[in-house]
Amino acid sequence: MEFIKIDHVQICVPVDCEEKAREFYLKLLGFNEVRKPESLRKNGGFWCQAGEIEVHIGLEDMEFTRSKRHPAFEVADIEAARRLLMESGVMMNEEPPISGRDRFSFSDPFGNRIEFLQYK
Repeated sequence: MEFIKIDHVQICVPVDCEEKAREFYLKLLGFNEVRKPESLRKNGGFWCQAGEIEVHIGLEDMEFTRSKRHPAFEVADIEAARRLLMESGVMMNEEPPISGRDRFSFSDPFGNRIEFLQYK
């Protein structure tokens, strides 16, 4: 499998802390907010960027065992990645569509969520 780069990192904050997160990431750290895809806006949170570093801030009940937190890896051939994981018995999750990207996620053997994506 050929990895291109880490596309983004998703971190999460409690549902009632979005404004505090904006203060920290946008004002204190100096990230710039970037437009979040329409298909994901209903979930709350925001996306931000500094240079080539993209961070997605999600909102979640921090008591959940299945978290939104994850790294997203851009791969050269997403279908080859799908086949490799399927042949190894790894369960994959289809993710809400984002224009211009094919993507899916899965859990590693330790419960960490991982996303693979390929730009169209």
